[in-house]
Amino acid sequence: MSEFLLKPRICFGQDALSVLDELTACHVLLVTDQAMVKFGLAERVTQRLCARGIDWQVWDDVVADPDIATVVRGMKLMDSCYPDLVIALGGGSVIDAAKAVIFALAQTRPEAGRERPCFVAIPTTSGTGSEVTSFSVVKAHAEKLVLVDSSLLPDIAILDPSLVASVPPAITADTGMDVLCHALEAYVSLAASDFSDALAEKVVQQVFSYLPSCWRNGQDLQAREKMHNASCMAGMAFTNASLGITHSLAHALGGVFRVPHGRANALLMAHVVAWNADYHGQCDTLAARKYARLAHLLDLPASTPREGVTSLLVAIQTLKDEMNMPRGINDTGVNAADFDQRLAEMVAQALRDSCTPTNPREPDARALTELYRQAWSGNIAQCH
Repeated sequence: MSEFLLKPRICFGQDALSVLDELTACHVLLVTDQAMVKFGLAERVTQRLCARGIDWQVWDDVVADPDIATVVRGMKLMDSCYPDLVIALGGGSVIDAAKAVIFALAQTRPEAGRERPCFVAIPTTSGTGSEVTSFSVVKAHAEKLVLVDSSLLPDIAILDPSLVASVPPAITADTGMDVLCHALEAYVSLAASDFSDALAEKVVQQVFSYLPSCWRNGQDLQAREKMHNASCMAGMAFTNASLGITHSLAHALGGVFRVPHGRANALLMAHVVAWNADYHGQCDTLAARKYARLAHLLDLPASTPREGVTSLLVAIQTLKDEMNMPRGINDTGVNAADFDQRLAEMVAQALRDSCTPTNPREPDARALTELYRQAWSGNIAQCH
């Protein structure tokens, strides 16, 4: 038996924040970061709470790639004044931190007998889809740990495109490629289904249609809304179908060398697509045929699996080039000697990553090493 989870409630479109006016609460914990405070986005939430006389406190020291120490700080704060509503406002790191705090406190303090607070996630980037996933990524030293549990799912996701209008072009590119990677990996995952496939196909079409517009003009709210929705749909797809080794490799690369997650996925994505498709072999795997299906949906040449995979690989690289993204890991400032020295460590991390088991082709250390080396230069060997 299989299942497809339909949670949370999703409120989307301009002025979606107004749904906060419907929620009842006595005490709110707003989880966010310094940028959301600085640019006034946190105030847009607290003003609504104040207008209704709701008591609130802010935890705003969440940083990118939250680690265990960050989670512990949040647990102490939440435990000292337990809320009945938690609102996470920010990118994937903020939402993941809120998830981890709620989950860890419930696991470590069961004797308190407290009900889980209502959990509202408001993403301010169009990338991780964390507002609709049962995943949370927490850093432990140089390794990213992926927590997976259905209790991590928020109760309500609010997708307001006005909150992402000011995201800079480089971050728009990184997070947008993360959306594409979520869709591609969910689509060929061993746990894929008709339901996740339908979402993934729509996401791929919307990314190629609207991401360049978002990158060129962040104030294009129609394009922003389409990408925000795509990010959410990709999250719905992969929380049900899981992911693959692009994410496993990216988690390790980001943990060791602090390459932003979406950028790491963008650097590795095409190489994994080619490997999953057996592009340099027969190119007749189920993954190759599904990739060709995506190329067909994008109105690209796809008369055979090989032609379709080729078209998709070219489209991915063209999209990256259009947004001036780095072609290889060597373009991100990572030192070559350091990369070689820590390569085996990253491969070992990727092999044990929780995203690896659902990859459509089972990898070994040799294959992952070769994928990292290809991604270093950015050239897909023998691609034609």
